[in-house]
Amino acid sequence: MSDSNTPEPNTCFADSRRLTGPNRYFASTGAVLEALGFSASDAAAHERWRVSVISVCAALGWDNPQPFVQRYASGTLLAFAAPPDQLFTATEINEWAWEQASGIFRSAAFENHADLNAVPFDQIHNFGSDSANAISTFNAGAAAENNSALAALRVAAHVRNLPILTDDSHVSIGAGSGSVTWPLAELPSIENVPWPTLHSIPIALVTGSNGKTTVVRLLAAILKASGKRTGYSSTEGVIIDGREIDGGDFSGPAGARLVLRDMSVEAAVLETARGGILRRGLATEHADVAVITNISADHFGEYGIDNLDDLADVKLTVARTLGDAGTLVLNADDPVLLSRASLQKCRVALFAYDDLHPNLMAHRQAGGATCGVNNLQLILTHKNKSISLGAIREMPLTMKGAAIYNVANISAAALAATALGISPKIISSTLMRFGSERSDNPGRLDRWDLSGVTVVIDYAHNPSGLAWLMAAGLSARKDAACRVGLLLGQAGNRGDDAIKQLAETAAGYQPDLIIIKELSSMLRGRSTGEVPALLRSALIEKGFSAEHIVNEPDEINAARRLIEWAQPGDLLIMPIHQQSARVELVALLDELQAMDWRAGSVLPGRT
Repeated sequence: MSDSNTPEPNTCFADSRRLTGPNRYFASTGAVLEALGFSASDAAAHERWRVSVISVCAALGWDNPQPFVQRYASGTLLAFAAPPDQLFTATEINEWAWEQASGIFRSAAFENHADLNAVPFDQIHNFGSDSANAISTFNAGAAAENNSALAALRVAAHVRNLPILTDDSHVSIGAGSGSVTWPLAELPSIENVPWPTLHSIPIALVTGSNGKTTVVRLLAAILKASGKRTGYSSTEGVIIDGREIDGGDFSGPAGARLVLRDMSVEAAVLETARGGILRRGLATEHADVAVITNISADHFGEYGIDNLDDLADVKLTVARTLGDAGTLVLNADDPVLLSRASLQKCRVALFAYDDLHPNLMAHRQAGGATCGVNNLQLILTHKNKSISLGAIREMPLTMKGAAIYNVANISAAALAATALGISPKIISSTLMRFGSERSDNPGRLDRWDLSGVTVVIDYAHNPSGLAWLMAAGLSARKDAACRVGLLLGQAGNRGDDAIKQLAETAAGYQPDLIIIKELSSMLRGRSTGEVPALLRSALIEKGFSAEHIVNEPDEINAARRLIEWAQPGDLLIMPIHQQSARVELVALLDELQAMDWRAGSVLPGRT
């Protein structure tokens, strides 16, 4: 172990990691790194890396590594496919191959570049350019990692069309009520696996830029209404049959595994966020239906994502799990997603606000499933039969039709439920009640009436989400002349431009007061005060008066100040992003409602 004072090596790569499931680059597992240095933009270096990877993989007996080079605005990602039980070795191969391609075999065209040797990279693999030594070392590493018992189980599960989930400590075969899980160190022989008891369950994946958690919760409610004991994972935690078994953000592979390994679960709905897909890939290789709600500008600059097309490609990773029999539910009002609908090998179902959308009409004519609004009725078409699921104004999630984005979320959930075999009657009855109780969809369009002061809480975390929230809130206000107060904040892992765009969106609605909050638990590499300063500057640049901007370093205190500012008839819109803050704020608002609090009265103190 190196001394704590030893400086970190200056490597020619960053963020070298395993891809433990289907991912943006290929349907299998593998390794990826971010190339650094002048050679990162050198196509000749990329080709040398590719040749090295293919050569080493062939020597190790790894078939078809599919080396993949992705150039993006601020760098280059290098990925290749590798066996699922030898991924640590795969990351070492990736790093060594790039060291050689960028550091030792530099092309003559770049030898005299001024920056080339300014800060030389360290060789962290001590066998350097000795390929024979490298292959011998990698062979030893692969042999140490190789788990023949796991490989045999994987083949046996695939032959039986059973899902298999692995992580660093456990493996499971089957899903939910049809699964068994073993520690990796205690794997059974194939003969001792209880194959007759194992099976899959209905599995739905939900991804997109906005609306994921609402669709997950609604689809889970529909499945529960159909009689299935349902588990779901989301940014809000893991819920099994209505009971929270773990809180926090579980929208990645860890949350999916918790649900899929719970032997009481008969149907699973898994929120599948961009970050988990990019960092590790998907937890499961199989799903029956996948939903992509929409694509909007967010997280640009991270993990090779520069634009909406890149983001769509990442989200479409979920389609890799569907096979020929699965269904991909896409938003036809989203041009980026619509452009990819015809490229899919699986069945596709389309939703849009207007049921007479030309692409929905064409899709129905071709026998496809659709969902949209006609004469204020939500129309579901499946197998060439159309049925009304009810009036959208009577569905609680829509705020009497004002929350247009929730009409889209409802349509997506209805199509996904239909693909899973749920009857229109059960879908309709669920849509007519879901959202009437705050516990149905906590933190998403929650509303309080405090003696004439309307408070709306939501998660809106990007410009499009904020725009939808503001439009819904303003459409539902009782008096068009009422004052509007807004909380504004952003996590630190967005680029400056994205943070400024959020402020510009807020300014466009001209609220009477904006309180800028600091998200202390979501700085994510930023210094304290940095994000609020960017937001304030952007607001002022858009012509928003500095007199109507207040800074507050605590999210709860920011919300309290907004409530203290309120007068009867005001509308307070509060995007709340820290779960602990939301729990405290909801408790405060419930208390104020119970005590018939009046605007201008003193608030109870914080405990």
